[in-house]
Amino acid sequence: MKKKTKIILTSVAATSVASGLLAGLYATYRIAFHSPKGNQNDDFEYRFTDQTRPMSYKIFRMIGEMHAKEYEKVSITSFDGLKLIGRYYEVTPGAPLCICVHGYRGTPARDFSGGAPMLMEMGYNVLMPEQRGTGESEGHTITFGIRESKDVRSWVDYAVRRFGSDTKICLVGISMGGTSVLMSAAEELPANVKGIAADCPFDSPVRIIRDVAKKNAPLVGLLAGPAARMAAILFGHFRLGKLTAADGAAASKVPILLIHGEQDRFVPEFMSRRIAEANPEMVTRVTFPGAGHGISYLVDEDRYRKITGDFLKKIFA
Repeated sequence: MKKKTKIILTSVAATSVASGLLAGLYATYRIAFHSPKGNQNDDFEYRFTDQTRPMSYKIFRMIGEMHAKEYEKVSITSFDGLKLIGRYYEVTPGAPLCICVHGYRGTPARDFSGGAPMLMEMGYNVLMPEQRGTGESEGHTITFGIRESKDVRSWVDYAVRRFGSDTKICLVGISMGGTSVLMSAAEELPANVKGIAADCPFDSPVRIIRDVAKKNAPLVGLLAGPAARMAAILFGHFRLGKLTAADGAAASKVPILLIHGEQDRFVPEFMSRRIAEANPEMVTRVTFPGAGHGISYLVDEDRYRKITGDFLKKIFA
């Protein structure tokens, strides 16, 4: 009888541990990968930090100006059957096209409120996708560039079909969007893609999750990598470590421009350095002193415009 009781208690304990582990992994999925499509999709839902608060008026003004611009709503179907929505801004028919990909839980109008008008003023047409799980695009799982990079390729194919085989394209991304456009180069891109520009991209999905977790709780940071990998497989049905931005840079056959703020507290600037080291012949890397995450444009607009403009002129020549 005692032996039977011991077996039952052991079984109960094992079940409790397994249930607790599963619950923890699901919580990891919800925190890191799930997109609830709530207030995050409000262009004006901007989370200010001490680095961005002094720029709040300018940021809201730029977002408002972006809202006032006319665009055409377009859509594609992703490789896994999701309807993805984009905004197309035409400056001149037949002009080179910049496909601008926003960041983690960002929005096109918020993340490119400065960059998109800058590109349009330079004479380029702009296509801004709403990433899967964002805005009107379907899906609820953010994959840190793993699936988003395939979506980038789908948007490139859409642009070539619509605008013609001679269309010149530059892939532009910020934060996770920068990682996504870089990852897309891991598979051969059409010759239409002449270059890639990425602002503050992270080099590895696992590393950025681990680093962010470590900042909040050192002990959690030690477990974040393995937990994120398992949560991605169990609840997101994808492999988190399958691809990195460095892999994409290493495989790239087109020039790459990397921009990073030297005071980036979210994606440390050494991450873009690692990306650059993967293919030094094709990558130009520029840093902005005093700039936090994604605000190099706001810190030194003239220099940002000059660097970006020169790169685009070179690749589209």
